[in-house]
Amino acid sequence: MRNIIVAAFLLLSESVLVGQTTQTLRGTIVDKESKYPLIGVNIMLTTSSTTVQGTTSDLDGSFRLENVPLGRQGISMTYLGYQEVILQDVVMDAGKETILNIEMEESIVEIEEVVITARRNGEVANEMATVSAREFSVAETNRYAGSRGEPARMASNFAGVQGGDDSRNDVVVRGNTPTGVLWRLDGINIPNPNHFSIPGTGGGSVTILNNKFLKNSDFFTGAFPAEYGNGIAGVFDLKMRNGNNEKHEFSAQLGFLGTELMAEGPLSKSNKSSYLATYRYSSLQLFQGLGIDVGTDAIPKYQDASFRVNFPRKNGGNIALFGIGGTSAIDILISTEEAPSIETLIYGSNDRDQTFGSEMGTLGLTYSQPLDASSYFKVTLAASHSSVNANHEYIDRSVVDGKFVLNQTVPILDYVFSENKYSAYFNYTKKINKQASLKIGLNADIIQVDYDDQARVVNLPTSSADTLSFDPWRKRWLAREAAPLIQPFIQYKYRFSERCTAVVGLTSLFYGINTISATVAEPRLGLKYELNDKEKLGLGLGLHSQTQAPYLYYYAEKSDSQGNPIAFNKDNIGLVKSIHAVASYDRMLGALSRIRAEVYYQYLYDLPVGADGSSFSLINSGSGFSRLFPSELTTGGNGRNYGVELTLERFFSDGYYFLVTGSLFDAKYRTLENVWRNTAFNGRYAFNILFAKEWTFNQKNSLNLGLKSTSVGGGWYGEVDLAKSQQQQEVVYQDETVNTLKFAPYFRQDVKLAYKINTQKITHEIAIDIVNLFDTKNILKKTYSPDHPDGPVVDEYQLGRLPLFYYRVDF
Repeated sequence: MRNIIVAAFLLLSESVLVGQTTQTLRGTIVDKESKYPLIGVNIMLTTSSTTVQGTTSDLDGSFRLENVPLGRQGISMTYLGYQEVILQDVVMDAGKETILNIEMEESIVEIEEVVITARRNGEVANEMATVSAREFSVAETNRYAGSRGEPARMASNFAGVQGGDDSRNDVVVRGNTPTGVLWRLDGINIPNPNHFSIPGTGGGSVTILNNKFLKNSDFFTGAFPAEYGNGIAGVFDLKMRNGNNEKHEFSAQLGFLGTELMAEGPLSKSNKSSYLATYRYSSLQLFQGLGIDVGTDAIPKYQDASFRVNFPRKNGGNIALFGIGGTSAIDILISTEEAPSIETLIYGSNDRDQTFGSEMGTLGLTYSQPLDASSYFKVTLAASHSSVNANHEYIDRSVVDGKFVLNQTVPILDYVFSENKYSAYFNYTKKINKQASLKIGLNADIIQVDYDDQARVVNLPTSSADTLSFDPWRKRWLAREAAPLIQPFIQYKYRFSERCTAVVGLTSLFYGINTISATVAEPRLGLKYELNDKEKLGLGLGLHSQTQAPYLYYYAEKSDSQGNPIAFNKDNIGLVKSIHAVASYDRMLGALSRIRAEVYYQYLYDLPVGADGSSFSLINSGSGFSRLFPSELTTGGNGRNYGVELTLERFFSDGYYFLVTGSLFDAKYRTLENVWRNTAFNGRYAFNILFAKEWTFNQKNSLNLGLKSTSVGGGWYGEVDLAKSQQQQEVVYQDETVNTLKFAPYFRQDVKLAYKINTQKITHEIAIDIVNLFDTKNILKKTYSPDHPDGPVVDEYQLGRLPLFYYRVDF
């Protein structure tokens, strides 16, 4: 590692004396609703002291500013009859042109000059959103300490959002299960985009989404517009950017989490077509050499890639072919241990060898075209694949003179889960006039599943006279089926005045897996009222529904006479439904700061719960590295989430920014036993403080220090049923005490230090991001560990201090 750092600094020193101080800023500007190019928009640099101050957009809505100083720039865009756009944090680097894609909203009153600011940093791009929505940028995924360049970990800093587990990037929104989060890419609902993902979970250990191919995207935490279906908690509406269509650019990065390469450039300069491609291969084996604990001695291996080729058409049209995908694998071999250990495993069990693999991919083709100055349509076709496979072998061993003696390893689990999805997305937007617009569309999927799982039970000796034995193999999943998922929607926006906007929408959801998975009408309503130029109020109401993880429909505890498993829950569970109500207040505190407060209430019903009246509910699932094996379920449960959230934010200006978020909430559920219990994600409070300071040297180089502090209420557990835990070799709680006991609060501090050098057409960046700076011992859960001196049930802790280094060069 020392040699890598020395080599990086030698490379920097060769070119630091001949650096450039300017770069090109260019992009396109279109109408926010019709996507039609806007001609003659005035673009001005607001923080530049050079003679090049501004320009205007051409016939294609394109603009270009040459010789823009490096560093952070402020930009304003004005157009007669449209509301002004102000961006305060546009980063200019020597190694890469900055390309912006701007949407402007038409004013409904005739004015000779624009006086109302319509959009600033962080304001959501979706024209139908009124509350609980925020745009996030690639800069934010890099800027926030501890975010590791991931959208999900970055979003955990927002009010009402928290992570579920340091070893994973699951997103808990307002106390809901992580599986309630919908992932979309260019309009298509995509599978869980994470490495080492488990069926029925919302995250994984490392994201497949490389932030280098994303452009600014939207994140919703409640009461989202009607176009978003099959989600009850939140939405990541991701957008891929196009490659540079004028010059070839490259990027390379070496870090603990992966070795990355990126290339982009023009395919044809005459028609402005472009390509963009990224590739990453894991380099976590560096951890082992440095003695850094990542939860296991096994070396996780993963790789991912993405691409996009774009072909512009006349009048703002585009045809693009895109794809993302990744594979991951890990072998956790406990049988190689030489002596008993007091360590617990985050990624495995202490009684077996495990091999695990996962893969995910999406390939899509999208066509978008403004039909005229007032209408626009977009069509996307895609195919997606995801699969996981695992094998477990039970370890039969004894201890002799303090050392393990391996007797045998016996296969006890073998499964392969595969899902294919064929998707179509269509939307048509019509701007009826300056006040009204209509958007209609359809999401349609064909979901094919192929599940094959078999396992056998280990019978442990109960006395010295007994011997270890194994039950016969039993099929628990065997399914090869397909079902359609259809979601039409319609949305209508009306602006009563320049300050008052209403959005009404309607959607439906039909899942052909059974006869009870359908909602005929899910109404949505949004209101936004600007009290003055600094303050605004918002209101959001809506009914939302979601399917269950497909594998849960096909689990079987019994088999027929031919040994085929009987899926007893397939016709018992339908859609989970959630009614959202949100009210918000926003206020600008000067030109660079703002405060936002939101209160919300959510009522969930038709929750799948245990038909036996137990405390079991699927609302507690969605995180961790284990599948669920539910007994008979029924849709008789309900839940309620309510809370208040506060955000105080200063945009990056004058060399610093800060973000303070806090939420107080309560999330409970009720099964057939008619007792309100805490959900597994009911931390009750979450607070984040982020701060960053940037020092600039020679008008081109910079040193950035980022700090983050997080405090979250502890998780829940119950009284351990020791006899059942020993029998099942995992922690089993006494049912009447589930989620009645609380772990200590979670606390973590992160720090990130990054140094950027702009040389002649090259940008270098060296950074270290230290997660859990003070190595705080945060309890994750109870775990069964019979070899532990304090066992058999002990506390399992979150990851300790984790230093993440990377070196990146853009050229």
